[in-house]
Amino acid sequence: MNDIKSKVVVITGASSGLGEATARMLARHGAIVVLGARRVSRIEALASEIVAAGGQALAVATDVTKAAQVQRLVDSAVEHFGHVDAIINNAGLMPHSPLERCKIEDWDRMIDVNIKGVLYGIAAVLPHMTQRKAGHVINVSSVAGHKVRPGSTVYSASKHAVRVISEGLRQEVKPYGIRTTVISPGSVDTELPDSATEPDVRETIRASYASLAIPPDSFARAVLYAMTQPDDVDINEILFRPTRQEY
Repeated sequence: MNDIKSKVVVITGASSGLGEATARMLARHGAIVVLGARRVSRIEALASEIVAAGGQALAVATDVTKAAQVQRLVDSAVEHFGHVDAIINNAGLMPHSPLERCKIEDWDRMIDVNIKGVLYGIAAVLPHMTQRKAGHVINVSSVAGHKVRPGSTVYSASKHAVRVISEGLRQEVKPYGIRTTVISPGSVDTELPDSATEPDVRETIRASYASLAIPPDSFARAVLYAMTQPDDVDINEILFRPTRQEY
């Protein structure tokens, strides 16, 4: 298995949920984590906690809808630690609603964060990784990227796009020895339901998560599994759900 000790890992959406849990787990295994999120106080507190425990971490204020800020996140990692071994494009939101409600602002936000945010992360790190002929790009999709149901149309479209982008990237980076992984979680206990702007939809999602959701460490373990494979093994896609989840 690959030792991730001292690997430099950039994580977007690191202030809570999947990103926070993954940062903690990777740091416990010796990785250097570079944390990006809009909620600066949270990632600074997390970085301080990791450093106090003997690890290495850096917090960089990052709005993934701004390409320049994502570039600054990656550049900061290179400046402080010399290189980037992996990026986890994790930032995302899920404001479900039926199309007939015409929540255009929500649609725009999902496209900006869930799709453009991933592309900006790839754009920021890819020149560095192709030059080094090494690296690992991990993108976060969803079960909703595999299945669609009423109310999740635009979110499902955005997460399906992440899968398509990841597959295209996989094929394009083969000459450079770069690995690619797309991880599609089911219901995981995060703040994601809170991003729904329609009160009735938000309460329905919260109720579903309350009965089904599994801890965010489940996602962190999937990341660790993909990252610790031997260099000649490329784990391209991981789809997982709570055992009781039907959808």
